[in-house]
Amino acid sequence: PSADDLADEMEDVDFEDEGADEPDAEAWETEDEEGVEDGMEAQDDSEVTFSLHSASVFCVSLDPKTNTLAVTGGEDDKAFVWRVSDGELLFECSGHKDSVTCAGFSHDSVFVATGDMSGLIKVWRVDAKEEVWSFEVGDLEWMEWHPQAHVLLAGTADGNSWMWKIPSGDCKTFQGPTCPATCGRILPDGKRAVVGYEDGTMRIWDLKQGTSLHVLKGQDGHQDPLTCVASNQDGSLIMTGSVDCHAKLVNSATGKVVCVFKMESMAPKTPAGEGEEAESNSVESLGFCNVMPLAAVGYLDGTLAIYDLSTQSLRHKCQHESGIVQLLWEESSAVVYTCSLDGAVRLWDARSGKMISEYRGHSAEILDFAVNKDASIVVTTSGDHQAKVFCVQRPDR
Repeated sequence: PSADDLADEMEDVDFEDEGADEPDAEAWETEDEEGVEDGMEAQDDSEVTFSLHSASVFCVSLDPKTNTLAVTGGEDDKAFVWRVSDGELLFECSGHKDSVTCAGFSHDSVFVATGDMSGLIKVWRVDAKEEVWSFEVGDLEWMEWHPQAHVLLAGTADGNSWMWKIPSGDCKTFQGPTCPATCGRILPDGKRAVVGYEDGTMRIWDLKQGTSLHVLKGQDGHQDPLTCVASNQDGSLIMTGSVDCHAKLVNSATGKVVCVFKMESMAPKTPAGEGEEAESNSVESLGFCNVMPLAAVGYLDGTLAIYDLSTQSLRHKCQHESGIVQLLWEESSAVVYTCSLDGAVRLWDARSGKMISEYRGHSAEILDFAVNKDASIVVTTSGDHQAKVFCVQRPDR
């Protein structure tokens, strides 16, 4: 029979009726489609999958003391504390009424804090699995625990940064400009915090006095909203990233800009023609290497730039097919991890600029990730409603 005859025969067969008798036909179908979504293959390198969330999972943190517990928060207004080894649920952080976008453990893993977009922040005692404190602020932008104390810092859309002692709730506010405090970080000395704002300014705050030590604005600041801030291990250097595609290196003691990293290829964008969208780019994440004078900057266009701080020059450009969401350095080596919108985690050797390995398993973009202390596992969260645990132990250790 010719191809045409076969085609005619096929038309006569009613596929829908045929599958209706098989009870598992439907389940089988959807499973198949899931992996093919957006051309992401159904490869899964993960060891454990946590799938109690029913919508995108926005954030993840590991407990600093033992690295055995993860907390994840999602678009389903839920946060869960679960075991990394087997994905077993420890407890649910219930009572949120909006997407949980911030979640993290205190420095000693005694408390876990969860914050939702509407500004409701809750703190739970991990061993008792019970809520010990809650507070409502304006729309929440970011939240971070103090590195040595039971103190929580958060930034809100009205420009304020809030600091509480937990569980007493003693509170202090730091008033920024009247625009969102888009990112913040407590410096390693525990006495100062750096906060970035939507108007391009950055402030270094004295946490005890409640006063601002340095303000960077105008030419010293950024021309667009800040997206991320980081500090090196001793807190002497701060780096800020912005929608303006610049990363600025700042001396935290003097508040002076040491240098500005711009991507060479980032000439001013040509305005988009009608119906076209301008190619957007921005700095999405950045961080310092602990063992060499290197810094990494991740861009929305998929570029990972490794800068040499001693010569203030670009050392390597590592290209990703799609935007970088976040990057993290290994604690004790020159290896940088990236997660991107294509759903993969990649490890890069910052000395050579070469990719070491790549891990896949999500069928949508990765939105956040965490690496444990000895860099043996990575925990990721994704738009596919799942969190996954990947073993990244390398033979060269």
